[in-house]
Amino acid sequence: MHGSPKGLVFAIYYPILAAIGVPANLAVIVILSRGRCGLSRCITYYLVSMAVMDLLLIINAVILNRIAGIYFPFTSLSITPVCSLRLALIYAMIDGSAWLMVAFTFDRFVAICSQKLKTKHCTKKTAARVIGTVCTLSFLKNICLYFIYEPLYIINNVPWFCGIKLIYYMSPAWAAFDWSLVILTPCLPFILILLLNALTVRHILVASRARRRLRAQSNGENRSDPEMEKRRKSIILLFAISGSFILLYLFYFITIFYVQIANATYYSGSNFSESTFLLEENGYMLQFLSSCINPFIYAGTQSKFRQELKNGVKYPLNLIVNLVKS
Repeated sequence: MHGSPKGLVFAIYYPILAAIGVPANLAVIVILSRGRCGLSRCITYYLVSMAVMDLLLIINAVILNRIAGIYFPFTSLSITPVCSLRLALIYAMIDGSAWLMVAFTFDRFVAICSQKLKTKHCTKKTAARVIGTVCTLSFLKNICLYFIYEPLYIINNVPWFCGIKLIYYMSPAWAAFDWSLVILTPCLPFILILLLNALTVRHILVASRARRRLRAQSNGENRSDPEMEKRRKSIILLFAISGSFILLYLFYFITIFYVQIANATYYSGSNFSESTFLLEENGYMLQFLSSCINPFIYAGTQSKFRQELKNGVKYPLNLIVNLVKS
């Protein structure tokens, strides 16, 4: 696997992704959980839940699946029952990550566009319930995937690796289930996030024009608007997170759609020369990259988050300096 240029790219890319993604998401979880970034508890719940899901996805999909498969192919992780469980969990985490993004986008849409619904929906209790429901349904929906895999090899009565059973492609029931997976993730989340952001932008433009007119009439001049300034950071955060999600999922969206339309079959362990495998793997590479992007968005858009991050970096350095002095 390491011999081909494509295999070498994967062998380098995934360790770098894990080395960045794991500490970055851990930092987000710790910093946001302390509640010192000036964000509401509702927003904090969604951001922390997305960071936890991204961290789990990196650990399971990148470290235990991709990196372990490249560098340590014959370990207990590659035994068929373990392999099947890992793959089912990966799809569940991909679902959870995508639908948590939808939930967060909808929450911000309600907060910005409907003041009446905001008081009822945008609360930490509602956020906790939505997050719990999304995670539970994601894992329940994908548990069936555990049963679609069979061993690629049996060595000394031990089943190794995971190949998709032929019946998965021949059975109408499994075909319908496969299409439902594609529709529910990534198609529906992708469309919903685009739609909600478009409606949010439309509302912001209309509200901004109306508010400027009212302030111009009452003040006789165009002064700064504290209310709009207050919303600005929340809007920037929303569009930065959802925008990066849409861009990085776009290729994955196109890839999955192509694979389904072309009725291309894919087995775990496919040859690197297969164009379908490479196309799908490139989509997964960008999708997993999206699990590392959010921490950098928070650092770029939230000044209090940056300050907490600096304090976290300075603390061990100051501790070492104090120990050396003493």
